[in-house]
Amino acid sequence: MNRDDRDKKQSEEYKKHPMHNLSDSINRSMVGDLKSLTKGGCLTNIITLVIIIIIIGGGLLILSQCSR
Repeated sequence: MNRDDRDKKQSEEYKKHPMHNLSDSINRSMVGDLKSLTKGGCLTNIITLVIIIIIIGGGLLILSQCSR
């Protein structure tokens, strides 16, 4: 099943159950959706990876400074 088929199926589900669509939209706006962030092109994936590496590196740096 390719992406277009999944999107079409999801769109049909949202039309059948509009309250589910509202609930899903509210949850995504409050929590965020990592899948949509990584669903983009190559550049989006690279930027996401760099941000994750910076966050992990910063956390390790803070932990190493606290352990001294």
